[in-house]
Amino acid sequence: MSPALTTSEDAPRVEATDGAPAVRLSHVHKSFGRPGAATAVLDDISLDVAPGEFVTLLGASGCGKSTLLNLVAGLDKPTAGTIEVPGARPALMFQEHALFPWLTAGKNIELALRLAGVPRAERRAEAERLLELVRLGGAFGKRVHELSGGMRQRVALARSLAQGSNVLLMDEPFAALDAITRDVLHDEITRIWAERKLAVLFVTHNVREAVRLAQRVVLLSSRPGRVAREWRIDLPQPRRIESAGVADLSIEITEELRGEIRRHGQH
Repeated sequence: MSPALTTSEDAPRVEATDGAPAVRLSHVHKSFGRPGAATAVLDDISLDVAPGEFVTLLGASGCGKSTLLNLVAGLDKPTAGTIEVPGARPALMFQEHALFPWLTAGKNIELALRLAGVPRAERRAEAERLLELVRLGGAFGKRVHELSGGMRQRVALARSLAQGSNVLLMDEPFAALDAITRDVLHDEITRIWAERKLAVLFVTHNVREAVRLAQRVVLLSSRPGRVAREWRIDLPQPRRIESAGVADLSIEITEELRGEIRRHGQH
């Protein structure tokens, strides 16, 4: 096993290491459908995310990764179990930018600031500061149709940060982007995570993306989703997606993911 990798299998809980967790899921179950004919999507998920920790979630399609993120975000409720997120409600960033096309980049961010309770007189300056943070200084007045795909995702990230939470939930936010743009945004989210000391829970299907970004990779089994295995990644940041260390760890994790898919008869 690589010295940059430590693993834990069959653990009842993935514990936060530094005091109280930023996110705690305890024996969470989620089913959809009417009683007696419900389909279990998540089963007995216990997972902690420490303050300032970057955790990626991997698993086959349909294993409940996005459902789990929606539960943590408070967009849905678990069928059983508890979810604790001390502090401000988590900020959620989707695969699609979901920007309002009739508003400028800056006004999209100002709307999030207004909902977060920022006084009107302070919103313009704060929106411009957040655009600078995501390297879009000067784009306040740009309409959505004037922005490239990568720029739109930067605005979406700035809007998420405008919510003022120390927990950022990201649901495959870079999946639709080309490889070069995605690579640049990997650098940006790593920088912002470190600067803002955010706890990040990041869903992806891309194993190399998971290894490049995370301090810890959590693999969910297929239908219903359970914590199957975790890997603690000790490679120094910043990382390159093409580096030997990232590639080696990705191969090991991919083999485990394939094994989960075979065990559950998924394709």
